[in-house]
Amino acid sequence: MSAVPQPLRQPDDNAPEVRFEKLTPERLDALLDIEFSAYSHPWSRGNFTDALASGYECQLLMAGEQMLGYFVAMLGVDEVHLLNITVAPAFQHQGWARVLLDALALWARGRNAQWLWLEVRASNLRAQHVYETHGFRRVGERKRYYPAAHGQREDAIVMSLPL
Repeated sequence: MSAVPQPLRQPDDNAPEVRFEKLTPERLDALLDIEFSAYSHPWSRGNFTDALASGYECQLLMAGEQMLGYFVAMLGVDEVHLLNITVAPAFQHQGWARVLLDALALWARGRNAQWLWLEVRASNLRAQHVYETHGFRRVGERKRYYPAAHGQREDAIVMSLPL
């Protein structure tokens, strides 16, 4: 028995264009709203302003004026280190993390990077699965890397992706 073909969905003419843009100080408040709603231990305003001042790649994924997510990455010698990647909670489970990772890989390849590196909380199995399905492999651990509840620390899983 064969599946019944489904009609193609027409694009919504009213849907906003999805695009990437660089983080600017004017967009920082909206980014921080997402950061603080997404994490128990979010980056601070200072972390983001330091990243901008250091010349790190800070890209926003936008739909019209709505911020869907963002990433912050640091270029090294032949490699890029993903420092922060976040999809706004209202837009999670819709494939936007993959879009962000694809854009990151494209940007890294454009800078002749051979590897992408990242750390992820050992407890964040959902993110680990997203990274693994994107081709990242677990290559190590950093003990007590992340802050956790009640003054504790949590291990990080180190993952890499050859470009």
